[in-house]
Amino acid sequence: MGRALDDLRVGWRQRQLWGHLGWQDIRQRYRRSVLGPIWITISMAVTAVALGILYAGLFGNALEDQLPYILVGFIVWAFISGCIIEGADVFIANEGLIKHLPAPISVHVYRLVWRQSLLFAHNLIVYAVMLLIFPQDLDWSSLLAIPAFVLIALNGAWVALFLGMASARFRDLNPIVGSIVQLTFFLTPIVWIYEDFLNSENPAIAERARWAEINPALHFIEFIRRPMLGQEQVWRHWYVVLAITVIGWLITLWALRRYRARVSYWV
Repeated sequence: MGRALDDLRVGWRQRQLWGHLGWQDIRQRYRRSVLGPIWITISMAVTAVALGILYAGLFGNALEDQLPYILVGFIVWAFISGCIIEGADVFIANEGLIKHLPAPISVHVYRLVWRQSLLFAHNLIVYAVMLLIFPQDLDWSSLLAIPAFVLIALNGAWVALFLGMASARFRDLNPIVGSIVQLTFFLTPIVWIYEDFLNSENPAIAERARWAEINPALHFIEFIRRPMLGQEQVWRHWYVVLAITVIGWLITLWALRRYRARVSYWV
């Protein structure tokens, strides 16, 4: 276990390395592009606006309620899904560096989370524009979005580390993860407002809506979206996220202790 923890500690100390690599990933992806990563922001904004208008009409909600809800949901989901999908490929994609660069394998996970954080920061431009068009009742409690994002990033790190090792050993896991993430998107209240169904006058609909609490992604979306929209905090989302964070890291540390040395052979 000491070596596993050392891998994480030494990898964290090499911030200059993975910070530079993460920034170069974005520059390389959008080389010779005028707008660069802003294209991701534009694409996400167009999709969110289109779905906001569509679902506002379908559910009979006001656009000023539906659109901010979807926009913030998309921003957070982009970070979460990026950590999961790219995390499953994190060691396979860095095969050359793992075999020739004497560095802890956690460096590649930190690089991934840092890259997703930069993209998240770019997407916050849409959030800022949304606040200008649809002002929200933000107060000091909205600053809870900062520790909420830190918790999401911590979970993104253990998910990428765990799935990265598992996918390096079992290559069929990659497409499975992609399919599960796509399915989870539809099961998570990103484009549909969870509380509308929960407070439905139809008892059957309200009862079925409570089953959505089983979905861990609901808690990860809600506990950061609510402060970003100036809504009252629901603390059970925090409790669930904290429990998942602790349990996830314990399992990942156990896997890192047993299989860290084998990653270079698996890739």
